This record gives sequence, C-alpha cells and structure tokens, in this order.
Amino acid sequence: MHITELDYDLPAERIAQHAMEPRDHARLLVCNCAEQSHQHRYFYDLPDFLSPNDLLVANDTSVINARLHGRKPTGGRVEVLLLRKLDATTWQALVGGRNVKEIVFTDALRADVLPNEDSSTFTVRFNQPAEPFLSTLGETPLPPYIHEKLSDPARYQTVYARVAGSAAAPTAGLHFTPQLLDRIRGMAVRVAFVTLHVGLDTFKPIDEEEVESHRIHTEWCELPPATADAINETRRRGGRVIAVGTTSARVLESAGIQSTIENPQSAIIDAYRGNTSIYITPGHQWKVVDALITNFHLPRSTLLAMVGSRMGMDFMRQTYALAIQKQYRFYSFGDAMLIV
Repeated sequence: MHITELDYDLPAERIAQHAMEPRDHARLLVCNCAEQSHQHRYFYDLPDFLSPNDLLVANDTSVINARLHGRKPTGGRVEVLLLRKLDATTWQALVGGRNVKEIVFTDALRADVLPNEDSSTFTVRFNQPAEPFLSTLGETPLPPYIHEKLSDPARYQTVYARVAGSAAAPTAGLHFTPQLLDRIRGMAVRVAFVTLHVGLDTFKPIDEEEVESHRIHTEWCELPPATADAINETRRRGGRVIAVGTTSARVLESAGIQSTIENPQSAIIDAYRGNTSIYITPGHQWKVVDALITNFHLPRSTLLAMVGSRMGMDFMRQTYALAIQKQYRFYSFGDAMLIV
C-alpha cells in the first residue's frame, strides 16, 4: 500500500487543543463495518452498544513527566524526551540539540548521551535513577500539535492509569469516567487491563513510500493472567473482546499471535509479557480483537494503518471525511470512534 493512501486533509481548527469536560461528553462516531453505517452519539452513550458478556480491555499505563530541560556543560540548552526505560539509569530518548554528549540537569542529576543505530533516538545514561527527579524537573510531554498549556496534568491521564512508564497517553481511554465504568460493569460487561508503555511511534510518522516497509519500534507490554482468563471466558460465553485504544489492540494481537505460535491447534489466549514490535496494516488477520474504541489519528501514521485494517480502507476514508464534515475534534484530546 502506498503511503498516499493514508493521507487526508484536516483543517487546523479540527485539532483539539484541550480535553472535553466532563470526559465522557466527547462525541462518539459509531461505525458499523458490516452495514457500512454511522451513528453520531456521545461517549456516555457507549453502554447502548455493549452487551452482557462483552469485555473491555484497556491500557493502564501512566504517563510520566518525560520531558526534561537541561544544559550542556558549555551552557547550551538541551531538551530530552524520555521514551523507554532500558535499565535502572538508562533510557531511550529524543534529544534536542546539536552534538550533545553530556547534559546537566541539576547539581545532583547529570547524563551522558550516546547515539543509536537508528539515528533518530539516543541512549541517555543518568548518573543515578531519574524517576525521583521527574516530579520536580519533568513536564507532561504533550504532542507537538497541542499548543495550549495543560492546566491540569491529570487530564492527560486515564482515570485507571496505574503503571508508570509512558511518554504519551493511551488517548482512547481519556473519555472514561469512574461513573461510566460503574455503569458498564453494572451491565455484566467486564473490564480488564493490559499495559503498554507508549514510546517513539506515537511521534514518528511512516517514513517509507510502501506502508508495509516501515519499521516500527519496540515497546514493552504485558497481558496478565487475569486478563487472559477474562478473554477466554468471554469467548466461551459468546461475548466480544473490545479493545480500548490502539495500544490495547497491539497487546491483544501480540498475545494472540504468540499463543498461536506456541499452540497452533488451540484458541486459548495465554498471558504475555515482553516486547512487541507488532505492526498492524490492512490484510492483518485479527486474532483477539472483535471491536475497537479509538480516537481520530494523524495522516501517514501506523495508527491510521491499523484503523484501515480494522475498518477497510474505503470505509475508513468515508468515515474520516464524514467526521471532518460534521466537525468532530481530532487527535489526542479529540472525539472517539467505536468500530464494530
């Protein structure tokens, strides 16, 4: 597939600059792939499209204050975006500045900078663990298309965020409130969690003309035994596995592929913990996910390719054109889609 098939024109005013209040008052575009139909609703209407025995699987990662500002020993300013923890004191990161080899953040916190093979990221080795400093030195790493200052950092966290480690929020989950989750659980719809720490690919567009040739970076993820049990029980009861966001979908499909490799004759999904570099494009054979909740994604992105895989490219293009026409809000703080 040529990269131009993931292009679309978005008016700048459609890029949401702040989160909707209350969270669940974002709009919800319900997309039925079998019927090629749409419904215009609000996120608080989500229970209308759920059934007993369905399972929502959400990503419980928590965004860290991953943006740091420091200086070279010579005085030049340096900005660092922490992407992925490699060991107790070492991170994969983006580093803004030329010929940066050492960074001074405070008298107590310094770091050495080493280039990586991919040339787009660096290895940043601190003189001690950086986490104790992030609450005072770090900033919430909002995407570059959001220009308004974040007044409340909690609005870039899901209400169920638990496991610290992400450089960006799993944004489809931002629409849930505790009250909405209680309503959903009250319908005998279960909610389970996976973890994927969101890293470089949130910021990196597809850089190949042929979409399938793009190399996606590795992210750490976990599908715990309790979630694997919930998936298998949902299947036995005839319910649907509904991924909350593309990050949850990546974990679910990674676990599905690994389970198939280990036991090709079994439909059972096993727990999974480790790295994933799964890249879902049109033609992907979905193994676990039956429906997807997601926001509207950037052109030429791996996330848009995944949505095209789920919806079909023609229906996806129709849907995005409709969303622009109907003035939906796009990207991280924007409105949501339910793809069934």
